[in-house]
Amino acid sequence: MAGKVDAFVWGRVDLGAMKAVILVGGEATRLRPLTCNTPKIMVPVLNRSFFEHLGGYLKKHNIVDIVLAVGKSPEQIQDYLGDGSKLGVRLTYSIENRPLGTAGAVKNAERFLDDSFIVLNGDIFTDIDLSRMMRLHHKNKATASLAMTPVEDPTMYGVVETDSEGRVKRFIEKPSREMVTTNMINAGIYILEPDILSCIAPDTFSMFERDVFPPLLEKGQAIYGYPFRDYWIDIGAPDKYLKLHHDLLRRYVGNKGIKFEGESFVHPSAHIEGPAIIGEGCFVDRNSIVRGPAVLGTRCRVEEGAVVEGAVLWQDCQISKGAKLRNCLVACRCRIGEESEISDGCILGDDVRIGKGSKVSKGIKIWPSETVEPGTILS
Repeated sequence: MAGKVDAFVWGRVDLGAMKAVILVGGEATRLRPLTCNTPKIMVPVLNRSFFEHLGGYLKKHNIVDIVLAVGKSPEQIQDYLGDGSKLGVRLTYSIENRPLGTAGAVKNAERFLDDSFIVLNGDIFTDIDLSRMMRLHHKNKATASLAMTPVEDPTMYGVVETDSEGRVKRFIEKPSREMVTTNMINAGIYILEPDILSCIAPDTFSMFERDVFPPLLEKGQAIYGYPFRDYWIDIGAPDKYLKLHHDLLRRYVGNKGIKFEGESFVHPSAHIEGPAIIGEGCFVDRNSIVRGPAVLGTRCRVEEGAVVEGAVLWQDCQISKGAKLRNCLVACRCRIGEESEISDGCILGDDVRIGKGSKVSKGIKIWPSETVEPGTILS
């Protein structure tokens, strides 16, 4: 069985020669142990790096000049993405020798920015209409425009209050419940004029929402909110990363769809229920079950009688005879022993070994290269 799934992209707009700055300097601590060895911008989404999706989204909007604001030791990202030409974009790297925050990171990239530009947090997946947002930005003659999206619990985010015309009145960072006046939060997507860079101190840690936008408001600068209800998710936490996979599988592959990437072996008695993506070179043995929404990375093995349900597996994983995985995340080269069980919300880093007959209870995280002895119950 063969087929191909390209990087998932959204929308169609034309923003000319605008540049985008993607902030990827953080250490992705919330996604550990998945990100112990893999930068967040490179974690796979539907078997393609997150940057391939993000770069494809920007390219669909005719934005091909991208500045990656990266932290120290960026060699792994540079080696993987290069100059971006393989993805049809032009990548420039702005390297931080120490954490500079969202605004400090953009200031550090100032030499690359000479016109209106877009800033995106490097853990945001969205289909926001950037074209419409840009038109409103220019119509309002704004110094800054902020994308705003509604959430159920705004206390975990930065709330943005606007007037009836969309002009920002104030910011409230992670408000208590009694302080909440709106459920519209800062979505981590900005359109900025280059003049704003003169308001940011060089080589200093600073945040837009705390150190830049509020003082600009006090000076009467035009800062506008852009409310939207398009798809938006922050993949910085494991549950959201898994949710993104489930959402995209249902939306892109379809509730019953099965996509094969290259050649794989599936035994006639095996059962694959979509939505699912099966990476190239996979082996799905007799009487095994892959029940979507699920993703098997390249060269994964699901052996006789094993069950993979709602899980995302990276490359080269082996799920041994009779093992059961449900709604979990499994990084590269993991080995799950016979008759073992990995429960909802579990996260396994690279090269984890789970011994025969072990049970890993809900929400357990296992760091890279750890070994769980046979018959162990982790709870």
